[in-house]
Amino acid sequence: MEITPAALEWRDAYKLLVGSILPRPIAFVSTMDEKGTANAAPFSFFTAICADPMLICFSPMRRGTDGAKKDTLVNIESNGQFVINIVSESMAQQMNDCAIEFAPDIDEMDEAGLTKEASVCVRVPRIRESLVHLECELHQVLHFGNKPGAGSLVIGKVVHVHVKDELFDNGRIDTEKLQPIGRMAGNSFTDPLAKTFEMIRKTEKR
Repeated sequence: MEITPAALEWRDAYKLLVGSILPRPIAFVSTMDEKGTANAAPFSFFTAICADPMLICFSPMRRGTDGAKKDTLVNIESNGQFVINIVSESMAQQMNDCAIEFAPDIDEMDEAGLTKEASVCVRVPRIRESLVHLECELHQVLHFGNKPGAGSLVIGKVVHVHVKDELFDNGRIDTEKLQPIGRMAGNSFTDPLAKTFEMIRKTEKR
């Protein structure tokens, strides 16, 4: 099958992306609007950029109905702060509840029964149920169109990290205790650590 992306309707292009790039880690992003109302929303276009400076990025797409910016992006552009809450299996359902398109004045954390906890370096609350939090200040945002199917790239500088004590071992996070989930295509998610294997990276070709 040979496919030219430019000839596709955006929903079909999206299906190709999410069906090819997987499993995808989930950025459960908490933000706050100018009135102090908290917002929480999951995004699976999410990854790390570099360690020094510690930069991460995620991509909120434009709303599929009218091309409007999502509340998460509006809030970040307004105050330049957000928190990435890593999603463990224990909070998967609450994360999924926050994917509903609530009105801007609705606090998704309250609606999903999540607990707000004060951050250290940013005003935005983090989600207590998450085991790892990355407090971020906006480094840069790039926009790629303003219609349905378009999106933005939000780059954040991590200014503070919270890790539950029981997960932290000799400078590393214990993945088995974190139990992270991943996003697949459609309504499918990955079980935590469903199957893993190791390969030693070679330093030279033999």
